[in-house]
Amino acid sequence: MANILDIRRRIRSVINTRQITKAMKTVSAAKLRRAQEAAVAARPYSQMLTNVLKSLVSRADTYDPKTGEPRHPLLAERPEKNILLIIVTGDKGLAGAFNTNILKMASKFIQSKPEQNIDIECIGRKGRDFMRRRYPIAPQRPDEASANENANEKEQPGAPSVRPNAAAPERASRVQITGEYVGVLGKVEYNFANTLSQSIVARYTHSEIDAVYLLFNEFKSVIAQRLVVERLLPIKQIGEVDVEMAEEPTPEERKQRIEAAKAEGVGLRKPDTSATDEAAAKFATLPVDYIYEQPPEQLFQGILPKYIGIQIFHALLESVAAEHAARMTAMDAATINASDMIDSLTLVMNRARQAKITKEIIEIVSGAAAAQ
Repeated sequence: MANILDIRRRIRSVINTRQITKAMKTVSAAKLRRAQEAAVAARPYSQMLTNVLKSLVSRADTYDPKTGEPRHPLLAERPEKNILLIIVTGDKGLAGAFNTNILKMASKFIQSKPEQNIDIECIGRKGRDFMRRRYPIAPQRPDEASANENANEKEQPGAPSVRPNAAAPERASRVQITGEYVGVLGKVEYNFANTLSQSIVARYTHSEIDAVYLLFNEFKSVIAQRLVVERLLPIKQIGEVDVEMAEEPTPEERKQRIEAAKAEGVGLRKPDTSATDEAAAKFATLPVDYIYEQPPEQLFQGILPKYIGIQIFHALLESVAAEHAARMTAMDAATINASDMIDSLTLVMNRARQAKITKEIIEIVSGAAAAQ
């Protein structure tokens, strides 16, 4: 049986660990509330932008009436030979199976496209480290090498350590890494999503890629979230989500999330934004003839790329909220396990102490009997 002093030392160690996991759970719950508020605050702009595009579609000729070909390159559909996959993971661990599930889904998606060339852009340190161990980095142009070296040395938040390579003579592999973005999820900004969308739109417009997929955790509430692979380009219908793959949480995961949320007082349902959504839904949808300063076709050409940027922005916000929810759940489970371990070690310590006392009594009684 272990020494009582060793058991007490281990109990103190587990108690300290429980204090850390409990504090991390509380911090994650607070960050989750702020992430939910940020996601809800961005919804009216997204809804209004979608309504404006729908209004312009009804007033502008987006397709050539003679050939039937789309007049905007983002609407053009081509056979998928070169695919861009954007993977959104976390920068930190201790979030349970959050990052692992994303990377498993990414591997499954890559395996489902065995004949296509796939370019990978990683948002988050965990995804970058995983993909670097498995796939090579795309060759770079000479004029980009020095800029990328500086970005790697400083590792500035949001600075791509690998930039999209438009003039690479040949591919490094069928699956290669063309972009890495680390440190942008601590504070999600629309400027980053807009810059990334401009790069994607430029590559799609020049036919360097034939489709763009976005892999992230779709978050609506603590219990209403799922892992999805969403097709960004080509745009088939404005305002409709084109889901290529999806994975729902298991009943056990839902139960753990509910218990963790109740313990921290986090709401389980979606925030009530019905009034805001109703006001946003009426924007630019009235049956009247709007007067635009520019022609509707020109407005449509300029606004449609912003539609891609707002989709990426929303995906980043929801992924951050899902990561905090996963970390809160994982730390709640760790706290419960630490409490169970403390109870178990306390029981072992009491048995050891009782055995020691019993042994001492037996020795005293035996010595007294021998003296007689």
